Amino acid sequence: MNQSTDESMRVLVVGLDAACRPILEPLFESGVTPTLRRLFESGTAGPLESQIPPWTASAWPSLCTGKNPGKHGIYDFLSFDGYEWDVVNATHVDARPIWELLSDHGYSSVVVNVPVTHPPRAFDGALIPGMTAPEEPACHPEGILEDVTLACGDYRVYPRSGDEPDRSIESYQRTVECRGTAFRYLCRRFEPDFGFLQFQQTDSVFHDRPGDKRAIEAVYEAVDRQVAETIEATDPENVLVVSDHGIGPVSGPEFRINEYLRDRGDLVAQRGGEGMPNWTTAWENDLLDGEDAGDREVGSLERAMNVAASVGITTQRVAATLDRVGLKEPIGRRVPNGLIRAASEQVDFPNSRVYMRSKSELGLRINLEGREPAGVVSPTAYDEFRTELIEELREVQTPDGEAVFEAVEPRETYFEGPALEDAPDIVTVPAAFDVAVTESLGQGTFGEPMESWNHKRTGVVAAVGPAFDERVSLEEAGATIFDIAPTICSAYDVPIDAEMDGRALPIVEETEVVEYPAYEAEPAVVTDDSTVEDRLSDLGYL
Repeated sequence: MNQSTDESMRVLVVGLDAACRPILEPLFESGVTPTLRRLFESGTAGPLESQIPPWTASAWPSLCTGKNPGKHGIYDFLSFDGYEWDVVNATHVDARPIWELLSDHGYSSVVVNVPVTHPPRAFDGALIPGMTAPEEPACHPEGILEDVTLACGDYRVYPRSGDEPDRSIESYQRTVECRGTAFRYLCRRFEPDFGFLQFQQTDSVFHDRPGDKRAIEAVYEAVDRQVAETIEATDPENVLVVSDHGIGPVSGPEFRINEYLRDRGDLVAQRGGEGMPNWTTAWENDLLDGEDAGDREVGSLERAMNVAASVGITTQRVAATLDRVGLKEPIGRRVPNGLIRAASEQVDFPNSRVYMRSKSELGLRINLEGREPAGVVSPTAYDEFRTELIEELREVQTPDGEAVFEAVEPRETYFEGPALEDAPDIVTVPAAFDVAVTESLGQGTFGEPMESWNHKRTGVVAAVGPAFDERVSLEEAGATIFDIAPTICSAYDVPIDAEMDGRALPIVEETEVVEYPAYEAEPAVVTDDSTVEDRLSDLGYL
């Protein structure tokens, strides 16, 4: 077993969600991010290819474990059991994250704000979880969040711009500041060998305020300041900057794949049922600001919901879209689930052969007999049906005659491992991610995208410090997010897990590859918190 030999932090990982060159370069040139620019220009840097799907909830577990979703089990913000769903959390991740592996070799870590890390497992160090955690989440060690709050002031997992919409930029800045302040406090207290500090607002600002130059610069300026203060306070030997994917404008149309499947005769829709897409929960949804919905007549609300449904608006982003259909005054904070369900169309499972259950999965689920509760496609017909549908989807074009998909493949092309069965049966990769593929029902097959910005496949990586050979260019290295965990292992002279799908980047001397004991995941628990779902809905993921 390796042991830490001094009190310095050997590697600090800075995670910038959605960071990519097209976003960073203008910020570098305008002087908004001098610290990040120095890190990228003084060391070695290059593109970092994400996975499929390139979305936060699946990509960060892949980066942290070095394994594809077929091994760690997370494909989406949602986990499914038949037609039922839950927001994913750390108990759904069936693979060892890098800080637990380092702990097994005698190295301590401080981890702050990494997505899908709630509830945390025990390891040598401290962890405050990030996205998909509830506010005031369980942390490691127990009670550490209370200590952080006492020492540093308010800590928030999500911006509170919903309470003060005219101060959302300030809320972003405060949220970013919370990350850095908490991380530095924990580093002073635990003196870790490894640090991982993630910033989510570099992604969410593009979903909340797409194309808003002032907001984007404010977020990145705040992040840059926290990175500078963190480097000064912790004095890490090496810094590794990584992102889980990129982001950019959507130039093409929205392709509503469930409508395409309905036209093809493979999907039947219904109103007032329990099918998808209809991400309502056991409680009522916090969707609108104002007085309680019960204090107003239901008639105006029901009429507005029906109009919204007629143009394809289901549960997702109701608050942001009701004024588009003529209901601009506050109509109440809670919209009853029954109204949403009655106004929207859902997949009628017993009469449907295939459907998209969540756009963030980037794929279709075949309603297979014996696997799905109301499966109708026989196992003997599965291969032929899937092959035929794949071939047809590859030929689909936009109204302008452009290909909708860059690739349409069976799931085995992208995933392998014990969780393969949880993957969508058919993976649908949009062309350059300039076509927004959604699960919407109730309108035409093509239309204007609801989200004007969305994720792109290529992120960034930058490495600075004596552990990295900065003479090696990463521009042509073909780096992927699966390579980050093996690279960190090599920086600590820790053996690489043979089950990892990546290799150490050529900037380090790769350590030996060994078989590790099987990872014993915690029993899955429910993410029973409406705040998490509300935030994911605000960002357009639900």
